[in-house]
Amino acid sequence: MAIDREQLLHVAHLARLELRDEELERLGAQLNDILDAVSKVSELDLADVPPTSHPLALVNAWAEDVPRDPLPLDDVFANAHAREGDLFRVPPTA
Repeated sequence: MAIDREQLLHVAHLARLELRDEELERLGAQLNDILDAVSKVSELDLADVPPTSHPLALVNAWAEDVPRDPLPLDDVFANAHAREGDLFRVPPTA
């Protein structure tokens, strides 16, 4: 499956990219190479391969959660841009 110039222009428009003719040719060729490589996966017999999200088994190595005293407020607000009482003061958002 090859991507044609019109499809490439459409994708560039969606991505808000302005591409020159030589960029369209180069990127079109690269995208077609990528699509060809990915399409080779469909040629494989993957019936016995279970779906996975990662090729290796992952295990989180979290430290035990140990309760401890909170930081003093002066330490908490030491690098704050602005403070209002016990709160961080931030600019309003629209």
